[in-house]
Amino acid sequence: EVQLQASGGGLVQVGGSLRLSCAASGLIFDNYDIGWFRQAPGKEREGVSFISRGGGSTYYADSVKGRFTISSDNAKNTVALQMNNLKPEDTAVYYCAAVSVSRQWDSYIVNGIYYWGKGTQVTVSS
Repeated sequence: EVQLQASGGGLVQVGGSLRLSCAASGLIFDNYDIGWFRQAPGKEREGVSFISRGGGSTYYADSVKGRFTISSDNAKNTVALQMNNLKPEDTAVYYCAAVSVSRQWDSYIVNGIYYWGKGTQVTVSS
């Protein structure tokens, strides 16, 4: 059974930091790109950041560039999302997923989503 479990969420003040972790089991980690998505109340789920299998390429939504950093540890089957300088608009449930992602011009495109993990709540208070 494939499982992706996000953890590390919590309540933080504006300007603070959190580090999310996505732990994967039941799949060959090297076969998938891994992405972070988020969904705020009343809004659609949106892509936040992605890392290619092997960690050679990373992608970020414009809203988080310069503040969030994604990294992977293939030996441990984990992907981390370091979130700095958090803003109230970052408040959402964050999900990790096994995906296929590729570069498109100066951005990226998600070609497919294979597995979703359970989310972790991030709340940024002002």
